[in-house]
Amino acid sequence: MPFETPLALAALASIIPLIILYLLRPKPFIIKIPSLMFLMKVEQKKRFSTIRKLFRDPIFLIQLLVLILLSTAAASPFLTSEEDLSGEHTVIIIDSSASMQADNRFAEAVRLAEGYVSKENTIILAKNIPEIVLQEGNSGDAKSQLDEIKATSTVADLSAAISEGMRILSERGGRIVVLSDFGSWDGNDPVESKQLAESYGIDVSFVPVGSPVNNIGIIDGWIDQTPNGYEYNCIIKNYDSSRKTVNVDIKSGDYADRVSLSIQGRNTEAFKITNLGTGITEISISNKDSFTEDNTAYVSIPSNTVIPCLIITDTPRLPSSLALSLLPGAKLSTSTGVPSVSDLNNYRIVIVSNKNTVLSKEEVTRLSTFLNSGGNVVFVASKALDPDVADDVQKLLPIEISGIDEEHRGTEVKITQETRLTDDIKYDEISLYTFLNSTLKEDAVAVVTTEDDIPLLAYMEKGDGIVLYVGFNDRLEFDDKEEDVWNNFHNLPEYPVMWARIVALLGEAGDIGDYNLKTGTVTQLTGERDVLTPSGTITTNRVYFEETGIYTIGSNSIAVNLYSDSESDTTVDPKKLIERSMTTDEPKVVRETTYTAEKHLENYLIAIVIILAIIEILIIRKRGEL
Repeated sequence: MPFETPLALAALASIIPLIILYLLRPKPFIIKIPSLMFLMKVEQKKRFSTIRKLFRDPIFLIQLLVLILLSTAAASPFLTSEEDLSGEHTVIIIDSSASMQADNRFAEAVRLAEGYVSKENTIILAKNIPEIVLQEGNSGDAKSQLDEIKATSTVADLSAAISEGMRILSERGGRIVVLSDFGSWDGNDPVESKQLAESYGIDVSFVPVGSPVNNIGIIDGWIDQTPNGYEYNCIIKNYDSSRKTVNVDIKSGDYADRVSLSIQGRNTEAFKITNLGTGITEISISNKDSFTEDNTAYVSIPSNTVIPCLIITDTPRLPSSLALSLLPGAKLSTSTGVPSVSDLNNYRIVIVSNKNTVLSKEEVTRLSTFLNSGGNVVFVASKALDPDVADDVQKLLPIEISGIDEEHRGTEVKITQETRLTDDIKYDEISLYTFLNSTLKEDAVAVVTTEDDIPLLAYMEKGDGIVLYVGFNDRLEFDDKEEDVWNNFHNLPEYPVMWARIVALLGEAGDIGDYNLKTGTVTQLTGERDVLTPSGTITTNRVYFEETGIYTIGSNSIAVNLYSDSESDTTVDPKKLIERSMTTDEPKVVRETTYTAEKHLENYLIAIVIILAIIEILIIRKRGEL
């Protein structure tokens, strides 16, 4: 019999103390002695009969058997057998893309899905990233979960959802049911994924929902910056076969206007809104149709995109200073020391990039107060942060520094977490020669590290603010002729991009595109935040923008729109894809029709132990010892 944890059988050694205990402390019994001359004979008889009586004692035998069974159960014994692939497990995939909201398609898909519920069920929502909302639940769990799910405003990757279903059914088999309007999808062709799953012995059924309906929708929009401010470009498409007059309402604060467009069938029309004011502008089509998700677009223009920044340094002409001064969203000031708390409050971000000057205890206290009141501080690696000379500043950093390391041949740099700080930056092209050897503090997050996991870009919350550590020293080679530069990052085109990302993240601002997103976008926050979504408030550190409307994060309002020609095309007939998925050729099965099942026995052994314990109690009670 195989065991999952055979080392647990060592517990069988526990029967040795049990036997010794019973030998040393045999059960007392009464002997009638007719004469003193027989004392020696009786004693001799007692010694010879002890072991025989021991194994006739039911209490001893029960306790011995209990120890053996418990030790065996701890080793998790199991039996193997070849079982036929089961059809009782059903993976139900429901398309939750934006087009499924047209003409109540999603509600119809949920209703049809209830008819496919079996003994064991997994439910997957097909989005641009598939979401498993129920795994291996019973029929009651499945029906309860179907009542709670809802459609999103993203594009669905049906192929990825089918692949996820294949993974779940890979061991014991089952079937996959896909309910969708099959109008559009991301990723690979779902028909090819269906054929692949069937080649592995998994039955896949495509169930179409809905019927083609006409639609007029906003399929694209973008914002341009002009000398006079911002202007919005909007594209509207008429999916009907005949010309339509489309009325577009524009609202921004107290301002309201209407634009009328005549759009030919299956064609698009563009218009602009100039001199956009700050705040939210809403553009909506007043024509009624069966698909409302693309009838409204939102534009967000922040009231203040300029972020006041202060760089504290003892070195002129720093690459970081140059990069920050060129950012249109940053207003940069320079200081040789930490100013008073009242002056610090005039800035949103403070960058400390001293070469040799160590911050005093008083300066560290000012920065700590600034952080507690919601300010943000960036520390750039240098000798001025070495704990041998700068002990006070260590309490503010997201890392514990142990010293300065050198790698004359350079060490590799890697991204450990995808965030806004890593977008469009090739950290793997950096040559790193000198760096601060450190470890991450408990509540900190490392975004970029060396190949040995030494933090190079890390942050943590401090009070109401955020402190960020940049492990790339940014002094130029001519700053100090007798020493080599720490790295070559400031020579790469991605260097100013990193500082733009830092300002955008810590300043909760940035490019106008950060305020206007498409559905399906994912943003990593610096910590747990309350996020107001179009459907309610959530607390998260990772925002998945899957609804159209306005998201509010802190003081920022983010407009999220569908902008998808394929999802807005609700005139697509799913019959063509269904016909293409139906093949007369039997798929070539490339896997076995059975699987090796493991039947674990520990529960049965524990049940026997419980029964034996009850029997032992009854025996003791009968003897009058309880």
